Amino acid sequence: MREVTTFPHEITEEEHVWIPTAGGTRLAARIWRPTTSDQDPVPAILEFIPYRKRDGTAKRDSIHHPYLAGHGYAAVRVDLRGSGDSEGVLTGEYLEQELADAEDVLSWLAGQRWCDGNTGMMGISWGGFNALQVAARRPRSLGAIVTVCSTDDRYADDVHYMGGCLLGDNLSWASTMFAQNSTPPDPALVGERWREMWHERLRGSGLWLEDWMRHQRRDEFWRHGSICEDSSRVNCPVLAVSGWADGYSNSVFRLMEELDVPRKGLIGPWSHKYPHLGEPGPAIGFLQEMVRWWDRWLKGRENGVMDEPMLRTWMQESVPPSTAYAERPGRWVGEPAWPSPHVTHRTFPLGRNRILGVDDTEAGIGGDTGGGGDFALSVQSPLSVGQFAGKWCSYNAPPDLPYDQREEDGGSLVFDSDVLTSRLEILGAPVVELDVTVDRPVAMIAARLSDIAEDGSATRVTYGLLNLTHRDSHAEPETLVPGERYRVRVALNGVAQAFPAGHRIRVSLSTSYWPLAWPPPEPVRLTVFPANSALILPRRPTAESDDVTLRPFDPPEGAAPLRTTPVAPGEHRWRVSRDLVDYCSELEVVKDSGTVRFDDIDLEVSQRGEERYRWTGDDFDSVRAETVWEVGYRRDDWHARTRTRTVLTSDRERFVLHAQLDAYENDQRVESLDWQTTIPRDHV
Repeated sequence: MREVTTFPHEITEEEHVWIPTAGGTRLAARIWRPTTSDQDPVPAILEFIPYRKRDGTAKRDSIHHPYLAGHGYAAVRVDLRGSGDSEGVLTGEYLEQELADAEDVLSWLAGQRWCDGNTGMMGISWGGFNALQVAARRPRSLGAIVTVCSTDDRYADDVHYMGGCLLGDNLSWASTMFAQNSTPPDPALVGERWREMWHERLRGSGLWLEDWMRHQRRDEFWRHGSICEDSSRVNCPVLAVSGWADGYSNSVFRLMEELDVPRKGLIGPWSHKYPHLGEPGPAIGFLQEMVRWWDRWLKGRENGVMDEPMLRTWMQESVPPSTAYAERPGRWVGEPAWPSPHVTHRTFPLGRNRILGVDDTEAGIGGDTGGGGDFALSVQSPLSVGQFAGKWCSYNAPPDLPYDQREEDGGSLVFDSDVLTSRLEILGAPVVELDVTVDRPVAMIAARLSDIAEDGSATRVTYGLLNLTHRDSHAEPETLVPGERYRVRVALNGVAQAFPAGHRIRVSLSTSYWPLAWPPPEPVRLTVFPANSALILPRRPTAESDDVTLRPFDPPEGAAPLRTTPVAPGEHRWRVSRDLVDYCSELEVVKDSGTVRFDDIDLEVSQRGEERYRWTGDDFDSVRAETVWEVGYRRDDWHARTRTRTVLTSDRERFVLHAQLDAYENDQRVESLDWQTTIPRDHV
């Protein structure tokens, strides 16, 4: 990324500003704006997230908020109620209080002398979520939003559940927020009240994981904040962005299809990151793209931003399997609308371990029928299937991407195409239609689509999960009748992918995918009737659809990041182990950022997270997930740190949740909390 030091506008920064809310709670803000804005007011852009503006996101904030300010905007970074240096307690995601607070902040911004009355919202992940949700509330000043790596559907397409299956990232994310919510405000900003504020948080934030697990189906808990319930409520322009390695790319497709406002979609090769910091590359000049978006919708400049394709995606080329990529080869392609007139859905029947395409030379898939009649194929997957699945969402890029799927395929039911005779490109969500029976009342299917190279290596392209009790409804799941046949559709994550000639396409089906998804209550035998099953691919023919000239993206640039000094090294580990004596296996993930000093405020911050997912053989009752986080802050003679631990186990009837929180001031424990609870399994 190129560091920019000179901007069209000179900038002034206010490090700490209190913004009042209707109830009297004050929220902590950091504001960058043009020095001339007191005389010549500008639009204000809000980023409203819980990740500690003074240190947690300070380095990232220093890259893009001064950049926006330098291009004529008031860039405002606010800590949510109960986070960072703001007052109050944070007790959950996207609560009514949070959204009401956001409206209060926008109203306050619009009323400042340096604001011209127009506001926007931007954010990645949490900030992308609440930007969409606030847009649906139609605050008067809000003129446009930029939502990055977010979703319109909190139940079906978020970190908690996928296809009605409980995700492992539900625990991982809950543990991250458990640690975040335990951190103190900075005494240098809030003064002597810091200790009182800290203990209020420690005692009042609660155990979010328990809340999430007590809602295992789509109910009002998840409908709140899911703008897909009524997307017509959004009445301002929307720029929606994600990446193929992110967990939230599907929402970009839906927003382009469902919204009825000026909108643009962008999906690159990236993980859960802003595109100017995108990994895997190529990163792009996304801050320039945001300035163009804000110029059009907050300043009314006709700059051609809406003359470009509605949806722009990175068409990925074939790559060998790897848990990390510096760059993903490919090209940008543009679609005038979504659904795109360039994309046609082609159905390929399944045969005896085959994907069939007789006489389908246009698609480049050929081969024999693999046998006819109403024959059946069965699989009962071991718990080891899924240990090379990577994360549901690649938060940090390496090394959390899926590895070679050949070992996973050994415990799966596999269907291969013949060797492709010509290049095949897809854009959108593949679907696997299946005629199945199972031998248990609760069961799941994990369906994977892989690119099989000439050497046999298998690169996972996309995948989907379906809890079969949710086959007709996420709100009203129904147990299965063993032996009864069901027709089901497993929707895979949308993707843009090229399969070269000489490769094969593979569909793999498994009955577990641990630890990406929590296993069903007991082992399941799945029987598939291929004669009534098929793979549906969203085919995008290159020759017909690449005739649009795309404006090249600028190179990534941003303001110079604030200075930090490494004090102690970090550690990152992703290790699979298996003991062949007692058959105990484990996936261990270590995310240790070491200790870093923020030079401008003389603050040292330490963070270390560990996740362990264990199981023994094929004993489904042995599945266990444990997370531990340690976070610490030090300045001169002030030292505050916390340790959080969460353990989740299950049997056929229930989940068992145990959590601990210990807080220390100057190495003396000042708070110790413990949770122990059981939660009935609800068709999961």
